[in-house]
Amino acid sequence: MIIAVVVILVLIVIGLIFYNVTIHKKIQKFRNLNQKITNLYVVQDFMNAIGETSSVEDKIKKINDILIERYEIKYSTIVVFDGAEYQVKASNVDRKHWDALRELYKLDMFKDSIESATPKYVTVNNENERLPYQQMEFGRAKSAIFFPLYIDNVYIGYWIIESGTPHDFDNVDTTVLEVIKENIVSVLKTVVHQKTLESIVRKDLFTGLYSEEYLYGEGKKIIDQYTISTICMFKITNIQQINKEYSRELGNKVITQISNFVKENLSEEYVFVRYMGPKFVIAFSGVEANSVADFLNDIKEKIESMKIKLTEEEMKALDLEVRKNKKGNNEDIATPRLNFVISSYYKGTGLEEVLKKLEEYLDNADPNESDITNI
Repeated sequence: MIIAVVVILVLIVIGLIFYNVTIHKKIQKFRNLNQKITNLYVVQDFMNAIGETSSVEDKIKKINDILIERYEIKYSTIVVFDGAEYQVKASNVDRKHWDALRELYKLDMFKDSIESATPKYVTVNNENERLPYQQMEFGRAKSAIFFPLYIDNVYIGYWIIESGTPHDFDNVDTTVLEVIKENIVSVLKTVVHQKTLESIVRKDLFTGLYSEEYLYGEGKKIIDQYTISTICMFKITNIQQINKEYSRELGNKVITQISNFVKENLSEEYVFVRYMGPKFVIAFSGVEANSVADFLNDIKEKIESMKIKLTEEEMKALDLEVRKNKKGNNEDIATPRLNFVISSYYKGTGLEEVLKKLEEYLDNADPNESDITNI
C-alpha cells in the first residue's frame, strides 16, 4: 500500500516537473515572440523617424528617445565622430556630463572594445562605488554597456547604455542589444547621406537661388508636407545662342532677370532653385498639375516678351576684346525663349526620379520647342 502511494506521489512530482518545464518553455517562447514584436515595432518607429521632415540631428535624437521608451533603458547616449571631433548626437543624460561621455574613447577599458569591435560591460558591486569613467558624478550610473559603431568596417563612434543599478545588465539578452545596435548603425548610415546634402547646399552666384541639392534636403521637407505636389522644370533654350551672338555677360543678365521675375511672382510656400546651367525647378507644394497651367502660361508669356540688354555701365565693364567684337555700345537686345515640362510628385516616392525624367525630356526636346508639357 505504502509503495503504491509512493509511486503515485513520484508520478505526480514527475508530472508537475514536466508541466512546469512545459509552462517555462511556453513562457520563454512567449517572451521571445514578444521581444520580436517589440523589435519590429522599433524598426518601424526607426523608419518613421527617418522619413520625417526634420534635420539629421533631430532624427538621431528621436531614434534615441525610441530606444529609451521601447526598451526601458535608463540612460542612452549616441556619440559620433564627424572626422574632426566626437559629438554627442543624442542623450538623455544631463548636459553637464556630456564632456565625459564624448571622451570615453580615450579610456583603456573602451579602447580594446573599439579595436575589437565588441561590446564592453562594466559595473560596480555596491551602491557606494562608481564606474571608472565617472569623474564628477557618483549616483547616476552603476552599470553600463559600451557598443562601438561601425559603418562598412569604418569606426564612426559609439552607443552607451547605463543603469543606476549595479549588475543591472548581468542577464540582459545581448543578441537583442546587438540587433538594436545594428539598427542604430543602419539609421546613421541612412541619415549621413542627408547630412552630406545639407552641408553641400550652396546659393548660385548670379541668381541668389539655392542649388539642386537644396531640393533633397530642406526643400523636400517643405514639399513633403503635402501628399501631392507639382514639379516644374524649365529651360532657357536659346541661352547658348545669346552667349555666342552677343556676350556671356548678356547671357548672365538674361538668367538673373528671369530668375528674379519668377522669384518675385512666386508664393513663398513654393520651392524655386537653379537646377543646372539654364535649367530651373519650381516645386508647387500641395498643388496639382492642372492648377498651375494658367500661372505658367502667364509667366512664360511675360518672360518671352522681355527685351534684355546691357546698360552703359555694364558695357563699360566688359572686357576690351568683347567690346571690339560688338557692333555698337548697347544695341544688342536678347529675347529669351523657354521650354517648360511638369509632372506630379507623390510624397514618399523618389523626387530625384521625377527630376531626372523632366531633365531628360528637356535635353532631348527639339531646340526650337517652346511649350508647356505635362508628362
